[in-house]
Parts: sequence; structure tokens; C-alpha cells
Amino acid sequence: MKQNFTVRQGALDGVEAFLSVAQHRSFRRAAAELGVTPSAISQAVRALEARVGAVLFLRTTRSVSLTEAGERFFARARPAFEELVAASGAARDLGQRPAGLLRLTVPRSVVPILLEPLVASFCQAFPEIEVELAASEELVDLAAGGFDAGIRMGQFISPDMVAVRLTKPLPFLIVGSPGYLERRGRPRRPDDLREHACLRLRRSNGALAPWSLNDGGRSIEIAVAGPFIANDFPTMLGAAVEGVGLAQVPGPLATDAVRTGKLVAVLEKFAPMTPGVFLYYPSHRQIMPKLRAFIDHVKGRSRAAR
Repeated sequence: MKQNFTVRQGALDGVEAFLSVAQHRSFRRAAAELGVTPSAISQAVRALEARVGAVLFLRTTRSVSLTEAGERFFARARPAFEELVAASGAARDLGQRPAGLLRLTVPRSVVPILLEPLVASFCQAFPEIEVELAASEELVDLAAGGFDAGIRMGQFISPDMVAVRLTKPLPFLIVGSPGYLERRGRPRRPDDLREHACLRLRRSNGALAPWSLNDGGRSIEIAVAGPFIANDFPTMLGAAVEGVGLAQVPGPLATDAVRTGKLVAVLEKFAPMTPGVFLYYPSHRQIMPKLRAFIDHVKGRSRAAR
């Protein structure tokens, strides 16, 4: 059974004073070390003894020594206090310079086209930061998942997040292999898609995503059908290359396959534009130096690419 546990307010008060007195065997030298008066040290130790419920020091006019209870308290309190000081220093260090583990949740589709070159240059620029990419199509809770930030297409980012643009607005292209188009013909109008094998995307909430198109400035959605369903764009793209059917994917993801002739873009004038890809993080969160360094690196790369 889980026990309820709370840290009492002031539970650590007087511990530093006690440790200093125990080390120096002197209230006066402890006061000088900590920059307070001997009276303040004495009051802090008496308050600690009252909370512990035992006398920790034997005091005479000439000497100070530890009682048996004091010896036991000192043996366990000193390493614990030193560990607390070290933990505080480690946290302060990460709060003041870009270092540590930067965890990002990203969709698989952006890793090869965007993050691989970006992360490579970032790791070279900031060798004290480790970058961890968790590739998933799910829209995870950043705090619950222990992530510093996420990367997603703009339309999927909650309005209460701070978003930093990574790409320009990009089109969603419909592509098919030359072999498939030779067998089934090339669609000329959006309605023609109803006669084609269309590869579909299952969203993280379980729903099948309809295909969106732009018909003369009017946004339309088509419930397509086909023999294959995937939960990420790279898998859909691979199936399209193999001739399974048509796929609608982010334009940059299909660039190489189209350039090399593995895929052909169709219905290009009906391709809808999306806001693009963004880095996002909670607006209320204090930005650690490691995340600030990544944001500045992203912005610097974006300016250089213009």
C-alpha cells in the first residue's frame, strides 16, 4: 500500500549549522564559516534538537562534542546534505548553460527531411547537449511524457503552445508510381479519386483521415477508399513507391522520389497548402538553456536558408 509522504516545512532548517558545528567542534568557528553570529548558530541547533527529539551536542565552556544521538545524526546527515548541495549545483548548472538531455517528440516523416541535418549541425554546435528524438505520430502530453518540446505540423498544435516555425507553408501532394498510373490511369479531377486505390492514414485517435484538396480556393474533403492503411506518412509513401496505390503526403517527403522518377505527382493544381512544420512547447514553461539554444539554432538556420 502506498504511503502518503510530505516534507515538513523547515525540516532541513538547522542541518547546515549542525554539520558545521560538528565538523569544527565549535559554535564560534561554525558561525564564522557560515557568516552568522554564534547566537544564531546556537538557536538553529537548539531548534533542530527540539524537532529531532534528542540532544545532539554536549556543551561545556571549553569544548563541544557529539552525543551518541549526535554521532548517528551526523553519520547520516552529512552525506545526505552533501548530496543535496551537489544536486542543487547540478540543477543550477543546467539552468545557466546549454547542457543536458534535450528530449523532442516528432513525427517520423520530419526526421529525414528536416531533423537529420538540423540535429547534426546542432550537436556539433552544442556538444554538451544530448538530443533524444522520440518518433511517434501520437500527439503526446509534453509534460507527462517528459519532453522539452515537440515538432508537428501547424494544424495539429494546440493554440496554448508557443510555436516556432521550422518550414515555410508546404503543399500536400498526391503521388503514385509510374506503374500504378499506367495500370489505372491518371486522375484529372478530385472526383476521379473515388475510382482509384487510395492509401489512407489512421490518426492517433483511431479515425481515418479524409483527403483534403483545394478546388479553386474552396477546401474540399473526399472520403477515399483503398487496400492499405498506415499510421504514418513514410509508410504510406513506401507503399505508393511499390505501386499499391495513390498517397497524399507532405510535399517535402515526396521530393526525392518524384525527382528520381519513382513517383509522379498528380492533381497538382488541387494540392492544399498546410501551415508548415513547427517546434512547439508550453507557453507557461520556463525555457531551459538547452531548449533556448535549440530554438536559436532553428531560427539561425531559417534565416540562413532565406
